[in-house]
Amino acid sequence: MTEPEPRRPERRMVLEEKFPRALWVRLIIYVAVGHVFAFFVYLLFVLGGQNQ
Repeated sequence: MTEPEPRRPERRMVLEEKFPRALWVRLIIYVAVGHVFAFFVYLLFVLGGQNQ
């Protein structure tokens, strides 16, 4: 009797093995907070430029 061929792992499974779910969540939070901070700094420059 022949053994079945091993199935090739899906790409998503390979990515999850390389980067755990907690790392993805942390990365998304850092990116979101970074964009909020960048917007805040941009807003400070825009509002500061209007006062001159």
